[in-house]
Amino acid sequence: MPSFDVVSKANIAEIDNAINGMKREITTRFDFKGSKATIERKDEKSIELLADDDLKLKQMQELLKMHVTRRNVDAHFLDFQEFEKAAGQTVRQQVLIKQGIAQDLAKKIISHIKESKIKVQAAIQGDELRISGKKKDDLQDVIGLLRKLNMSQPLQFTNFRD
Repeated sequence: MPSFDVVSKANIAEIDNAINGMKREITTRFDFKGSKATIERKDEKSIELLADDDLKLKQMQELLKMHVTRRNVDAHFLDFQEFEKAAGQTVRQQVLIKQGIAQDLAKKIISHIKESKIKVQAAIQGDELRISGKKKDDLQDVIGLLRKLNMSQPLQFTNFRD
């Protein structure tokens, strides 16, 4: 029976490359000269931005989005948290990297598939979805349906089996 998986995984290596490119740009830009603007990846799921003020922090957010997009990673993987005051006059912000499909989003996707009346079965498997059906055309219709939906998280379609 044909099937495929719906996943949401960011390429961490490309995010690291984007962060390194952003560090290089920050050191050469005139508006960041003499400032304490830093970016570093804390772990697999978070990035920390540190800047002198909220204006520079907003510039760093835009730079991060731009560099990530240049590396062919969707900027919707980045979840910017509220910024907070840090030591001295600096501000700090955590940026979470969304990985996997949350249960509530998975249930929402399954309900959209059921509403479409396409004859497929959808099952939640951890942080991914497995869609299976009798015909390849039905599976391709589901892929088209999911691409049209405006999800808060980018989706990839992998492991297509016949």
